[in-house]
Amino acid sequence: MVKPFWRIGAERSKINPTKNDGLTWYNDLGLHASGEFSMAMIQANSVMEDQCQIESGPLTFNNPAVQGTFVGVYDGHGGPEASRFIADNIFPNLKKFASEDGEVSEQVIKKAFAETDREFLMAVKKQWRTNPQMASVGSCCLAGVVCNGLVYIANAGDSRAVLGRSERGGGVRAVQLSVEHNANVESARQELWSMHPNDPSILVMKHRMWRVKGIIQVTKSIGDAYLKRAEFNREPLLPKFRLEEHFTKPILSADPSVTVTRLKQGDEFMILASDGLWEHLSNQEAVDIVHSSPRQGIARRLLKAALKEAAKKREMRYSDLKEIHPGVRRHFHDDITIIVVYLNSQMVKTNGWASPLSIRGGNSMH
Repeated sequence: MVKPFWRIGAERSKINPTKNDGLTWYNDLGLHASGEFSMAMIQANSVMEDQCQIESGPLTFNNPAVQGTFVGVYDGHGGPEASRFIADNIFPNLKKFASEDGEVSEQVIKKAFAETDREFLMAVKKQWRTNPQMASVGSCCLAGVVCNGLVYIANAGDSRAVLGRSERGGGVRAVQLSVEHNANVESARQELWSMHPNDPSILVMKHRMWRVKGIIQVTKSIGDAYLKRAEFNREPLLPKFRLEEHFTKPILSADPSVTVTRLKQGDEFMILASDGLWEHLSNQEAVDIVHSSPRQGIARRLLKAALKEAAKKREMRYSDLKEIHPGVRRHFHDDITIIVVYLNSQMVKTNGWASPLSIRGGNSMH
């Protein structure tokens, strides 16, 4: 089994180092520029296809005043190469464009997504002869930036970001911040149909699920070169990924939906997680767990709640599910990545300071 990999910045939060426990990776509690965070991941596939990262500190190369926190959740499919590539490249790309503009903005984030996708497709082209299957590897990409009292959420794919907002009468309400791009979401289908009005087979119902070209459920992603450039729609790519008809316009896009929210006093925390969590917990269930639990280890607590639900659906005990090996485990649940970001409203407004932080979770390249 591939060994777990965490890269931690030299000056890291001193609260809890990252640990791994079999198939689970976690950092129970740490400090970012606007509060605390907790993260956890579990592997279900034979190779971990999810990656994640949290970066806190300067968001440009040339202006130390532009401080904030960047959070990324990358849910890979077809292999780990695209999610690893995003984890290596998207934050440097964001900093590059933010440095050019002197600030973080919706446009800067969109440019970072586009550039990361372009660079990955270039890597696919370079390796086409030696490693053609790279053309069928892709990843959902969810990125959050907390800066200057705003939270930017950019999403390409079906990961999700949910805000916990306290209510006057007590309790916390779940507010979804991300827009999802999955063919089983009506709005995602409408968008794809409107972009490809002359292609009746753009969406196909297969095994009671809508799929793009009958193959893939997400309508936006980074990677998936075989659905973006016709030059990869040929041998030696495996037949199951090759389309019968020629296409000129990219079928999938890497252009994220971006929401910008001005944080209010009652905005307590955000949960950013891959689809694996939301398959088993509703937005409100997840928010209620975070609200009513201690911060220490909260991401792992959410993970356990999702796994208990997964076991219940298959009428088995949680303890039995824990014994199942990667690969086979994929029949019960997906790789799951969860990052909980607590928001201290005072620190958010002033871009509060914590030691520069760089943590990445997933698998090593070796």
